[in-house]
Amino acid sequence: MSDRCPWCGDDPLYVAYHDDEWGVPEFDGRALWEKLVLDGFQAGLSWITILRKREGFRSRFEGFDPERIARWGEAEIAAALADAGIVRHRGKIEATIGNARAFLDMGGAAAFSGFVWQSVEGRPRVNRFARMDEIPAETAESRALSKALKARGFRFVGPTVVYAWMQACGLVDDHLTSCPRHSEFGRD
Repeated sequence: MSDRCPWCGDDPLYVAYHDDEWGVPEFDGRALWEKLVLDGFQAGLSWITILRKREGFRSRFEGFDPERIARWGEAEIAAALADAGIVRHRGKIEATIGNARAFLDMGGAAAFSGFVWQSVEGRPRVNRFARMDEIPAETAESRALSKALKARGFRFVGPTVVYAWMQACGLVDDHLTSCPRHSEFGRD
Protein backbone atom coordinates (compact mmCIF):
# COMPACT_ATOMS: atom_id res chain seq x y z
CA MET A 1 0.00 0.00 0.00
CA SER A 2 2.09 2.85 -1.29
CA ASP A 3 0.15 5.83 0.08
CA ARG A 4 -0.74 4.41 3.50
CA CYS A 5 -0.86 6.74 6.46
CA PRO A 6 2.72 7.68 7.36
CA TRP A 7 2.35 7.16 11.14
CA CYS A 8 3.07 3.45 10.86
CA GLY A 9 6.44 3.91 9.16
CA ASP A 10 7.97 0.73 7.83
CA ASP A 11 7.94 -1.49 10.93
CA PRO A 12 6.24 -4.70 9.68
CA LEU A 13 4.14 -5.07 12.85
CA TYR A 14 2.94 -1.47 12.63
CA VAL A 15 2.27 -1.75 8.88
CA ALA A 16 0.20 -4.90 9.40
CA TYR A 17 -1.71 -3.18 12.20
CA HIS A 18 -2.46 -0.22 9.91
CA ASP A 19 -3.41 -2.38 6.94
CA ASP A 20 -5.49 -5.00 8.76
CA GLU A 21 -6.83 -3.56 12.02
CA TRP A 22 -6.68 0.19 12.56
CA GLY A 23 -9.94 1.83 11.59
CA VAL A 24 -11.82 -1.42 10.95
CA PRO A 25 -15.18 -1.14 12.70
CA GLU A 26 -15.24 -3.34 15.79
CA PHE A 27 -18.69 -4.22 17.11
CA ASP A 28 -17.78 -7.06 19.46
CA GLY A 29 -18.07 -5.57 22.93
CA ARG A 30 -15.39 -7.70 24.48
CA ALA A 31 -12.92 -6.83 21.71
CA LEU A 32 -13.83 -3.16 22.17
CA TRP A 33 -13.11 -3.48 25.88
CA GLU A 34 -9.76 -5.18 25.25
CA LYS A 35 -8.74 -2.38 22.91
CA LEU A 36 -9.86 0.24 25.43
CA VAL A 37 -7.68 -1.40 28.10
CA LEU A 38 -4.72 -1.48 25.72
CA ASP A 39 -5.23 2.16 24.77
CA GLY A 40 -5.27 3.02 28.48
CA PHE A 41 -1.94 1.26 28.92
CA GLN A 42 -0.59 3.18 25.93
CA ALA A 43 -1.09 6.53 27.67
CA GLY A 44 2.35 8.15 27.83
CA LEU A 45 3.94 5.50 25.61
CA SER A 46 4.09 4.76 21.89
CA TRP A 47 1.48 2.47 20.38
CA ILE A 48 4.17 0.22 18.88
CA THR A 49 5.27 -0.58 22.45
CA ILE A 50 1.77 -1.85 23.21
CA LEU A 51 1.57 -3.77 19.92
CA ARG A 52 4.83 -5.53 20.72
CA LYS A 53 3.48 -6.52 24.13
CA ARG A 54 -0.10 -7.30 23.08
CA GLU A 55 0.27 -11.07 23.33
CA GLY A 56 1.87 -10.63 26.76
CA PHE A 57 -1.13 -8.57 27.83
CA ARG A 58 -3.53 -11.19 26.49
CA SER A 59 -1.73 -13.90 28.41
CA ARG A 60 -1.40 -11.95 31.68
CA PHE A 61 -4.99 -10.65 31.53
CA GLU A 62 -6.47 -14.10 30.94
CA GLY A 63 -7.57 -13.44 27.39
CA PHE A 64 -9.11 -10.16 28.51
CA ASP A 65 -11.93 -12.03 30.23
CA PRO A 66 -13.69 -9.30 32.23
CA GLU A 67 -15.34 -11.78 34.59
CA ARG A 68 -11.99 -13.23 35.61
CA ILE A 69 -10.19 -9.88 35.82
CA ALA A 70 -13.00 -8.37 37.93
CA ARG A 71 -12.12 -10.91 40.64
CA TRP A 72 -8.41 -10.08 40.72
CA GLY A 73 -6.83 -9.25 44.04
CA GLU A 74 -3.41 -8.33 45.34
CA ALA A 75 -1.79 -11.64 44.27
CA GLU A 76 -2.78 -11.11 40.62
CA ILE A 77 -1.70 -7.47 40.75
CA ALA A 78 1.69 -8.51 42.14
CA ALA A 79 2.10 -11.13 39.40
CA ALA A 80 1.24 -8.53 36.75
CA LEU A 81 3.72 -6.06 38.23
CA ALA A 82 6.43 -8.73 37.95
CA ASP A 83 5.60 -9.59 34.32
CA ALA A 84 8.05 -7.97 31.88
CA GLY A 85 5.74 -9.02 29.03
CA ILE A 86 3.39 -6.14 29.81
CA VAL A 87 3.63 -2.51 30.85
CA ARG A 88 4.05 -2.73 34.61
CA HIS A 89 2.09 0.18 36.02
CA ARG A 90 0.08 -0.41 39.19
CA GLY A 91 -2.45 2.34 38.44
CA LYS A 92 -3.19 0.98 34.98
CA ILE A 93 -3.42 -2.59 36.25
CA GLU A 94 -5.82 -1.53 39.00
CA ALA A 95 -7.79 0.51 36.45
CA THR A 96 -8.12 -2.61 34.30
CA ILE A 97 -9.69 -4.46 37.23
CA GLY A 98 -12.07 -1.57 37.85
CA ASN A 99 -12.83 -1.28 34.14
CA ALA A 100 -13.70 -4.99 34.05
CA ARG A 101 -16.16 -4.41 36.86
CA ALA A 102 -17.60 -1.33 35.12
CA PHE A 103 -17.93 -3.33 31.87
CA LEU A 104 -19.85 -6.05 33.71
CA ASP A 105 -21.98 -3.50 35.57
CA MET A 106 -23.01 -2.08 32.19
CA GLY A 107 -24.35 -5.49 31.19
CA GLY A 108 -21.40 -7.01 29.34
CA ALA A 109 -20.36 -7.16 25.72
CA ALA A 110 -23.58 -6.35 23.85
CA ALA A 111 -24.49 -3.48 26.15
CA PHE A 112 -20.98 -2.04 26.01
CA SER A 113 -20.90 -2.20 22.21
CA GLY A 114 -24.29 -0.52 21.93
CA PHE A 115 -23.26 2.19 24.38
CA VAL A 116 -20.04 2.91 22.50
CA TRP A 117 -21.50 2.89 19.01
CA GLN A 118 -24.39 5.20 19.93
CA SER A 119 -21.76 7.94 20.30
CA VAL A 120 -21.37 7.91 16.49
CA GLU A 121 -24.99 7.02 15.67
CA GLY A 122 -24.13 3.39 14.96
CA ARG A 123 -21.85 3.95 11.95
CA PRO A 124 -18.24 4.99 11.48
CA ARG A 125 -17.73 8.69 10.99
CA VAL A 126 -15.38 9.35 8.07
CA ASN A 127 -13.11 12.35 8.39
CA ARG A 128 -11.31 13.93 5.44
CA PHE A 129 -7.82 14.76 6.57
CA ALA A 130 -5.13 15.17 3.95
CA ARG A 131 -2.23 15.66 6.41
CA MET A 132 -1.31 14.17 9.76
CA ASP A 133 -1.21 17.60 11.40
CA GLU A 134 -4.93 18.03 10.66
CA ILE A 135 -5.95 15.06 12.82
CA PRO A 136 -7.06 16.19 16.28
CA ALA A 137 -5.92 14.55 19.50
CA GLU A 138 -9.48 14.68 20.81
CA THR A 139 -12.91 15.78 19.66
CA ALA A 140 -16.22 16.82 21.19
CA GLU A 141 -17.37 13.21 20.69
CA SER A 142 -14.33 11.76 22.46
CA ARG A 143 -14.79 14.23 25.31
CA ALA A 144 -18.45 13.24 25.67
CA LEU A 145 -17.70 9.51 25.48
CA SER A 146 -14.82 9.91 27.96
CA LYS A 147 -17.13 11.67 30.39
CA ALA A 148 -19.82 9.00 29.95
CA LEU A 149 -17.32 6.18 30.53
CA LYS A 150 -15.92 7.89 33.63
CA ALA A 151 -19.46 8.34 34.97
CA ARG A 152 -19.84 4.55 34.71
CA GLY A 153 -16.66 3.93 36.67
CA PHE A 154 -14.03 3.56 33.92
CA ARG A 155 -10.51 4.92 34.43
CA PHE A 156 -7.63 5.81 32.09
CA VAL A 157 -10.26 6.91 29.59
CA GLY A 158 -9.44 10.57 29.07
CA PRO A 159 -10.58 12.22 25.83
CA THR A 160 -7.24 11.67 24.07
CA VAL A 161 -7.15 7.96 24.98
CA VAL A 162 -10.78 7.63 23.94
CA TYR A 163 -10.17 9.33 20.60
CA ALA A 164 -7.21 7.04 19.83
CA TRP A 165 -9.45 4.11 20.75
CA MET A 166 -12.27 5.42 18.54
CA GLN A 167 -9.78 5.58 15.65
CA ALA A 168 -8.43 2.10 16.34
CA CYS A 169 -11.91 0.56 16.59
CA GLY A 170 -13.27 2.26 13.50
CA LEU A 171 -15.78 4.52 15.20
CA VAL A 172 -14.03 7.27 13.28
CA ASP A 173 -12.04 6.85 10.08
CA ASP A 174 -8.95 9.00 10.27
CA HIS A 175 -7.04 7.33 7.46
CA LEU A 176 -5.68 10.17 5.36
CA THR A 177 -7.61 10.82 2.16
CA SER A 178 -4.59 9.60 0.18
CA CYS A 179 -4.59 6.24 1.99
CA PRO A 180 -6.27 3.31 0.21
CA ARG A 181 -8.01 2.41 3.50
CA HIS A 182 -9.77 5.79 3.67
CA SER A 183 -13.57 5.62 3.59
CA GLU A 184 -13.79 1.83 3.31
CA PHE A 185 -16.36 1.38 6.04
CA GLY A 186 -18.23 4.53 6.94
CA ARG A 187 -20.11 7.57 5.92
CA ASP A 188 -19.02 11.13 5.34
